[in-house]
Amino acid sequence: MKKLVLDFPIQLHEALIIGKNHRFIASVKEFNNVVVTGLGGSGIGGSIVQNYVFDKLKIPFIVNKGYDLPSFVNRKSLVIVCSYSGNTEETLMAMKQAIKKRATIICITSGGTVAEIANQKRLDCILVPAGMPPRACLGYSLVQILFTLANFGLIGNHFEKEIKAAIKQMKAGENDTQKKALAISKKIIGKLPIIYSSDHFEGVAIRFRQQLNENSKLLAWHGAIPEMNHNELVGWRDDANDKAVIILRNKDDFDRVQSRMEINKKVFKKHTSTIIEIYSEGNSYWEKAFYLIHLTDWVSVMLADLRELDATEVNVIDFLKKSLSKV
Repeated sequence: MKKLVLDFPIQLHEALIIGKNHRFIASVKEFNNVVVTGLGGSGIGGSIVQNYVFDKLKIPFIVNKGYDLPSFVNRKSLVIVCSYSGNTEETLMAMKQAIKKRATIICITSGGTVAEIANQKRLDCILVPAGMPPRACLGYSLVQILFTLANFGLIGNHFEKEIKAAIKQMKAGENDTQKKALAISKKIIGKLPIIYSSDHFEGVAIRFRQQLNENSKLLAWHGAIPEMNHNELVGWRDDANDKAVIILRNKDDFDRVQSRMEINKKVFKKHTSTIIEIYSEGNSYWEKAFYLIHLTDWVSVMLADLRELDATEVNVIDFLKKSLSKV
């Protein structure tokens, strides 16, 4: 897993090449909505892109993480099917519904049944390299979502320049990133991580939580500001020294959100001594997002090392899938 985290900038570079070289079959037309359907490591890219397009798309952008598609999906919907393995049962069911509803479908996968159905139905299928854990292939899937949106004129292609800058930034700062990640992981070990971010970076916070779950084998939770100020903040009442607060921040977060973060810290300090602030680096959305993703991915694998665990192992998920296959 360490090698996969280290190679994240290389993966993004390869993803840009894959996206540039794909020739779409589907014709460009006007859509009423966009639905990305996928789960886990295959679906998180949709959540992060959703934050990016929030102020760019003129139509709704939904991330679906279940068996059923929203009832509004129809011929004027763009459905992006994300399943790294190509065999995710929830995503396959949603894909079949999209076919019945005659939506425009774009598949992003490494193969499996998704690729087989796409071939049979003559659907667009963007193939990415196979043989890795889905959570380690975020760059491949996320970038293809962006190219898909750009192909249909829903966003511009400025993201390419931003991602190239992010790759350069990550490579130049690799040693410093690993040092920061090790220091953070040492502060977190033995504690329950609680991750907070602004609402516009919630996808990155979710990614960090999921990486702690799968790589570090830890329970964790996340909250977005300002929403958590209207409910979760009240829960900060008892002693919480067994918990570590990690706040993902950007210097250009909305000023009222930054004020809330500062006030929140005063509340947290009454209950826990472990409060870690991680500021992004870079200028664009993708420079900041990928900096935080790369750093927190390192935190998750270094925590696994400190806990003397194999970051790659996900036996309980394998057990779940085998049990489901018998139902």
